[in-house]
Amino acid sequence: MNLIISNISKEPIYEQIKNQLKKQILLGEIREGDLLPSIRSLAKELGVSVITTKRAYDDMEAEGYIATMQGKGSYVLGTNTEHLREQKLCEIEELLQTAIDKAESIGMEQERLVEMFLLLYEK
Repeated sequence: MNLIISNISKEPIYEQIKNQLKKQILLGEIREGDLLPSIRSLAKELGVSVITTKRAYDDMEAEGYIATMQGKGSYVLGTNTEHLREQKLCEIEELLQTAIDKAESIGMEQERLVEMFLLLYEK
């Protein structure tokens, strides 16, 4: 499992863990039925608190990505990836519409906004 934690990110560490795991699940890098590392072993591997990894796992369980079985660990659930992908696309559309609205409010031309988007996307 390849997770990268940034201590300088504004995003809390548990969110970084959760978001990276969710991304790997949606991309099929972690598959249905796969056993995730234990909370303790992942915390040790990442050099973070057990409470932090527990929060990430708890959130993922609440969102339906994983299930935890006492004494057996946490497993990836069979998720409807198309439905989850569609939800993410809707979120992206909303964010892009917000950016367009703000650009229009200051008179920014479409070409400049597209140029800005492409520059940011290359990062």
